[in-house]
Amino acid sequence: MTPAETAQRLPYARLAAEIRTLLADDSVHVPERIVQPLPGGGSLFVMPAHDSRIAMTKLITFTPSNAGTGRPTIQGDVVVFDIATGERRLVLDGPTVTARRTAAVSLLAAQLLAPNTEGPLLIVGAGAQGRAHLEAFVDGLGVREVMIASRSETSANALADHARGLGLKSCVVADPGAALAQCPLIVTCTPANAVVLRGTPRDDAFIAAVGAFTPGMVELDPALCRHCAEHGLVVVDTPEAIHEAGDLLQAGLDVSAFATLRRVLMDAPAANRRPVLFKSCGWAGWDLAAARLAISA
Repeated sequence: MTPAETAQRLPYARLAAEIRTLLADDSVHVPERIVQPLPGGGSLFVMPAHDSRIAMTKLITFTPSNAGTGRPTIQGDVVVFDIATGERRLVLDGPTVTARRTAAVSLLAAQLLAPNTEGPLLIVGAGAQGRAHLEAFVDGLGVREVMIASRSETSANALADHARGLGLKSCVVADPGAALAQCPLIVTCTPANAVVLRGTPRDDAFIAAVGAFTPGMVELDPALCRHCAEHGLVVVDTPEAIHEAGDLLQAGLDVSAFATLRRVLMDAPAANRRPVLFKSCGWAGWDLAAARLAISA
């Protein structure tokens, strides 16, 4: 499928609902993903998963050096098979699945955990994930105002224009840390090669940090992470974050002590624990949820 055809099958609110359903499905099996380092700093990801009906594998490359070149940093496909017959049912566009399922996971976390969903929304990083999170939070939370920060002024302005095209009030900000005082919803989705967000979040803040998915990557200032752990609530997407959540690991935090998104669904978090930091590292289960939704469309 083309990127547009893949996106059409994966509306954000419905994908978030499918992810919630998947987390309660005991037939889901997700092996550890294979990450093969490549010459030049890139990586090859092989991410299989299955439930009782379908099996899928996401096969993608991640090439950080493509940033700013016009070539995507993530390329590849998601191949979906029928378990009963072994038949290949779908081939979805990998970057589109990655962007939309990541944003849908953040949306689900915000629906479950955010103390204040009215916005404004602060997005740090104006690439594919910034656009996907903007669209997801509009679709699933009804956000009407967004502030955008990016090291690329061109990208920031383009995302702000896209937001206005969706009917939102939008602006570009130079210092995302200064915008924390105005924004209860924050998403960081950068290449994660340096700290991009410093400062103290509001007591009613929800932060989704999605850019750093290896121990060596970082977006959030360690002091910000420690503040959320001490005064609020930290939730990780899956148990695998114990060795992937660069922001938390570099802050010296015990990642194993934090609840996962599945645990949040099973046991309501303490209502007085805020601000909330949701650390997302990625999981083939999210791709399986996308495959389940796409195949039912």
